[in-house]
Amino acid sequence: MGSSRWKIAVAVLFVVECSLLSVGADEHEHTYVDKEEVVLWMNTVGPYHNRQETYKYFSLPFCVGTKKTISHYHETLGEALQGVELEFSGLDIKFKDEVMQTSYCDIELDKAKRDAFVYAINNHYWYQMYIDDLPIWGIVGEADENGEDHYLWTYKKLEIGFNGNRIVDVNLTSEGKVKLVPNTRIAMSYSVKWKKSDVKFEDRFDKYLDPSFFQHRIHWFSIFNSFMMVIFLVGLVSMILMRTLRKDYARYSKEEEMDDMDRDLGDEYGWKQVHGDVFRPSSHPMLFSSLIGSGCQIFSVSFIVIIVAMIEDLYTERGSMLSTAIFVYAATSPVNGYFGGSLYAKQGGRRWIKQMFIGAFLIPAMVCGTAFFINFIAMYYHASRAIPFGTMVAVCCICFFVILPLNLVGTILGRNLSGQPNFPCRVNAVPRPIPEKKWFMEPAVIVCLGGILPFGSIFIEMYFIFTSFWAYKIYYVYGFMMLVLVILCIVTVCVTIVCTYFLLNAEDYRWQWTSFLSAASTAVYVYMYSFYYYFFKTKMYGLFQTSFYFGYMAVFSTSLGIMCGAVGYVGTSAFVRKIYTNVKID
Repeated sequence: MGSSRWKIAVAVLFVVECSLLSVGADEHEHTYVDKEEVVLWMNTVGPYHNRQETYKYFSLPFCVGTKKTISHYHETLGEALQGVELEFSGLDIKFKDEVMQTSYCDIELDKAKRDAFVYAINNHYWYQMYIDDLPIWGIVGEADENGEDHYLWTYKKLEIGFNGNRIVDVNLTSEGKVKLVPNTRIAMSYSVKWKKSDVKFEDRFDKYLDPSFFQHRIHWFSIFNSFMMVIFLVGLVSMILMRTLRKDYARYSKEEEMDDMDRDLGDEYGWKQVHGDVFRPSSHPMLFSSLIGSGCQIFSVSFIVIIVAMIEDLYTERGSMLSTAIFVYAATSPVNGYFGGSLYAKQGGRRWIKQMFIGAFLIPAMVCGTAFFINFIAMYYHASRAIPFGTMVAVCCICFFVILPLNLVGTILGRNLSGQPNFPCRVNAVPRPIPEKKWFMEPAVIVCLGGILPFGSIFIEMYFIFTSFWAYKIYYVYGFMMLVLVILCIVTVCVTIVCTYFLLNAEDYRWQWTSFLSAASTAVYVYMYSFYYYFFKTKMYGLFQTSFYFGYMAVFSTSLGIMCGAVGYVGTSAFVRKIYTNVKID
């Protein structure tokens, strides 16, 4: 019975991984022979200012070409989640076979159809098409200056460049402006012109990139500025802590030489006094351990995906970035279980199975819950972003049959390999009372201020990332992103170490949650910046786009906060262990 269950689990894992890895393959081999069919896919249509508010192309009353058969079709998991709705255009296009202007269908324009086109034109609707995975964009129509008369573009003029037996370039020119008048017939036409091109197949996506935007001097300056901040901060932290800790060690060594009477009469203060409580388990250890494990996994996913994106041009395949992220997240589940399970064991936790479930489903539940809420709005709008039921089932299968078992493996390894509480100081049976301190030394104040410097090191990069996701830019400078990730981690660790040192010096041993939350507060500043970006950098409108924006920005900010919190805690934990190992404790 047990072996059959494992066989089923392995089979499911194999199927899921194969479906995710299929992102590297496409329905076409990207090579053609003369007169071979070339498919023109119609993808989505929607308002220009609301990038995520998209609908099926034929939700507008466009007509379909005469060709009804098709030889290829394929959709990956990433495409389904991103709302890619590929529908065959019905246009007959063959490799190197030129087509003069030809009418392919007629639109019987009644009042309802005219109203649909007028609404689309007033809201600046445009559509997206694909030929051999190359995207093409066109606008539905335009209105006159007074906004009284509306015109539809009826002629699609395609110019396709080829190099050998491969397609390397596609351009669309919209012509044939026809006034929308009810109870008339509008003829839709197209033409295809083929031309030789010197563009290499590997470089055919370069025309879609925007080096003047992503490699602007401001981008380079922001990286340089953040790098100088890191050098200054690391130097400052090292100098302060080394000098201060040296004085602390000297003072504590001098106190060791005193007799008990002098020591009792002495002015004892500082971080040494809480040595019996500093390694006391944190409050809510189950939730805390799950957050640390999830943060370590998010960091692993970010690091691996950025490296893959630097090596492979993921932007050349539809949905490849999302599919890769899902696959890497599932594959790195043991990281979550290892760090979360070992920390929970060190803190004396007994209900490790419950902790494992919380750690495994913390991030998926947050993402799926947000997606489920937005999905209702998408279904109400009949938008292409509505996630199909089959895709939901596939994601649930990944969670239960891949993420959970791998998380269990990591938890068992973490509890057995590094789950022993090998602290350098004994924990007192009775907690030490926390003395009163200055208002700016309170944990709440430290938490609020802790995220300012980490946010300052990344907010310029946030603008480029937001623009690539919410506007029409393709992000490709992943080397910048890797540098920013490294800078963010270094700044976060430095800030949390300083905050924790001041907290311990005030004889407050509640450093675990403080170190985590002071680093995680970066997410609050990122989310606040998203409000500024929405109102001042975009022209988004409507319930669907607004809920989509702020919903997924909340998911992004929370995930970033959990990652920063985990990085800050891990670095601070090493610092705390180090300073208490080097001081003599009776």
